Amino acid sequence: MTGSSPATRRSRQWSNSPSSRIADSLAEARHTELSHQDALAAAQAEHERVRHAAIRVFKDHELQEQNRRLHQQEESVKQQQRKEEERIRHEESLRAEEERLRALKLKTVPKLPPEAPPTARLSPVPVPQADGAGRPSPAAGAAASTTISADGPGSQTAAGAAAPPSHPQRPSPSVPALLINGAKGAPSKPALATKQAQSGASTTTSPFAVAAAPAATSPFSKPPASQPTTRPAPATSKPAVDQYVVIHQNLKRLRASLIEQAKSLPPLKARMGDMRREMRKSLGQVVTQKGGNKKQMETIQLLLQESLSGSVPSTLVDPSQYVVDKREPLDGALHNEPQLPSLFLYLLNIFAKTIINQFINECGAQPKAADPLGVICAHIFSNKAYLWRGKTLIDILMAKYRVACPVLFGYHGSENTEQGRMRLGWRRDGTAWTPEQQHIDRMKGLAVGYAAISLRDFSKSPNTNPWPPSKYWTSLARIVNTPPKDISNTQCVVLRGMIEMYEERFIHFYGSMGIAALRLALVDFPNKAPAQTPGTSGLSVLAQMMKRDIGLEL
Repeated sequence: MTGSSPATRRSRQWSNSPSSRIADSLAEARHTELSHQDALAAAQAEHERVRHAAIRVFKDHELQEQNRRLHQQEESVKQQQRKEEERIRHEESLRAEEERLRALKLKTVPKLPPEAPPTARLSPVPVPQADGAGRPSPAAGAAASTTISADGPGSQTAAGAAAPPSHPQRPSPSVPALLINGAKGAPSKPALATKQAQSGASTTTSPFAVAAAPAATSPFSKPPASQPTTRPAPATSKPAVDQYVVIHQNLKRLRASLIEQAKSLPPLKARMGDMRREMRKSLGQVVTQKGGNKKQMETIQLLLQESLSGSVPSTLVDPSQYVVDKREPLDGALHNEPQLPSLFLYLLNIFAKTIINQFINECGAQPKAADPLGVICAHIFSNKAYLWRGKTLIDILMAKYRVACPVLFGYHGSENTEQGRMRLGWRRDGTAWTPEQQHIDRMKGLAVGYAAISLRDFSKSPNTNPWPPSKYWTSLARIVNTPPKDISNTQCVVLRGMIEMYEERFIHFYGSMGIAALRLALVDFPNKAPAQTPGTSGLSVLAQMMKRDIGLEL
């Protein structure tokens, strides 16, 4: 209205003010049912709004927390990746430096020859005269140095050839001079006295040394280097054949033959695979606890007996293809027949192959695992039920050993050449050689396994030792008698694997001669090596460990 005051106009403008709402709530209609329902509905709507708002805020907070945690995890992973990359870079750098150090250690600088003393005048040198056959005469041969090649497969000619010589071989000085159980007596005292008299300052008699007396009766005697050695003219003789390599090839043909037989013999096909798997499974479950392998032994024997019984048909084969010696029927032998079931020989082949694989895969890192495998191996190959014409068939196992670890059989070579690595048993991975550490672990496992097989005491057993300690002595001698220029790191690794953990058993068999042999292997052998390698250092460390642990000072 025109004459009204501003206060009057403001009260009309805010007619829905809180005071009006309070007035409405104090009205008499506030107690009606409709009013209560409206108030309840309004309160419920407000509650739902607040609840939804709270849920939305909570979800937003959870999403933020989840994103934060993911971000933290991502940062943590990236940090770990950076640390691992840094570690790998350091290890690669260290590996490269170690390889460079080893390469430097392998390099040798030849020394200058000594200067010839000045002479007043030169005397004419007589020319060696040759006989009618073109050979130097004995008189001429006395002025020249003579070289005698060893009969072992690792011998080399004067020119360094790896092939066996074509002339008849002399008996190897690496054959042991003392065998177990009195098979051959110790060297006589006069022979030892002669040896000591010739050595002069040396006070230790080598168990692998060759008698130097010209009239020695030993078949392994060797004439002194100062005397000329005349040999008859070599006939058209063929190079010596490694029988173990031949046996290994025959075993491959036997396996192929069984595969062909299985195609035409359903019972053989149904059982052969199961027998092979059971054999491998039993050997894979061998434990180190004493008496814990009875079940495995029984399973292996049942499989071999089943193959011999003929319940699973297979062709008969001549077992002489799988042994190195010629055998005749023996009175009282269980199997004198000229042929045996091929399935039996096949299972022995699988047994030997699995034993070798167990040595390689487990015993390099855990040498204690080799002993129960050696017990099982010696038990199976000495069992009279599995002999042929009274003798063991362990040549099947040794043929595989010859291919896997040639060092044990006298082979040696340079690790820096293709031919040398092949002679040492270094395996290939495709076209490239396996890493050095893998090769070393392989050789360690095979060496400790060889000791576990050969150093077994059969003094209380009615059976004959299939691979007696004299075989261990022969392998040890073959390695120790390697010429200094041909010593390799592989030989040192094999030598330590043979000795470690079995030195007390070796001394038990050979006594003082065994101690002298250990001195040659652990002290003299690494000292005469042309270059110091991790293998030679390992031999010296083993000598110190034996002094600390068992009080044996070499």
